[in-house]
Amino acid sequence: MKSRWHGVFPAITTQMHRDGSLDLDGTAAHVEALLESGVAGMVFLGSLGENQSLAAEEKREVMSEMTRVVAGRVPVLSGVAETSVVEACSYVRDCEAIGADGFMLMPPMVYKSPDPRESLHHFRTVARATGLPIMVYNNPISYGHDVTPELFAELADQKNLVALKESSGNTRRITDLHNTVGDRYAIFTGVDDLLLEGAILGLDGWVAGTGIAFPAENQYLWELTRRGEWEKARDIYRWFAPLLHLDTHPKFVQYIKLAVQECGLGAEWTRAPRLTLTGAERKAVLKVIHDGIARRPKLPRRK
Repeated sequence: MKSRWHGVFPAITTQMHRDGSLDLDGTAAHVEALLESGVAGMVFLGSLGENQSLAAEEKREVMSEMTRVVAGRVPVLSGVAETSVVEACSYVRDCEAIGADGFMLMPPMVYKSPDPRESLHHFRTVARATGLPIMVYNNPISYGHDVTPELFAELADQKNLVALKESSGNTRRITDLHNTVGDRYAIFTGVDDLLLEGAILGLDGWVAGTGIAFPAENQYLWELTRRGEWEKARDIYRWFAPLLHLDTHPKFVQYIKLAVQECGLGAEWTRAPRLTLTGAERKAVLKVIHDGIARRPKLPRRK
């Protein structure tokens, strides 16, 4: 498997109308803004894309349309969050036929298994159902499965598992992964407010969340880390941090969709059971967003 993903792969929201129906035109418009910023790939239907709130046919509709919109300009990945191995295998086969370039594979979402044998079976079986490359998503805080460096070493013989999204919240894991599996996988962070810390320890990419509302600043921060310009990166990071914290809350979907709206890149509407923010919580999140917009740094022109 020759794929070596790297760079910013934003986890884009699934735009919706106020009634909760899909807004594919709105999603496509956001795609164009992200591509213009210089991202290296695009992740649709991740947790931020409200994967589990969509019907099976809607997921396939999103992937069919967004594959057409991106038109090969960057790799198009779909989150895989099906509740059974059988459903996940069916989904990856359908997306491969649609023309997707790969997947971000989550553990079985309704089964918080303490048994690593079951997690490994899930990842291996779904990987064998497709010839496309896969990023394994490790988020034990949210999903109850911890894919440790040792388990990634066990999965290393599955050749189309090419990348991992490390979202344990423990930056020690990055060094442990390097020491345990070397450069076998491209290592991405999935925790926005650990980006700079992770970059210093050695990352290949960033599955960005809040940055989809601030794509130019997000891309600039990433590029500073690639050039080792740590003082400039630290300055941007300190401005960005209150916004990046929006990515690490149970209501991160609502928070980030609200940020996208306030930046003119989409709308805040979500699919139930998620509801839009109200009251003091909405006011507090809007303050973070508006303060960030007011203090937005002036960036150099992209070459």
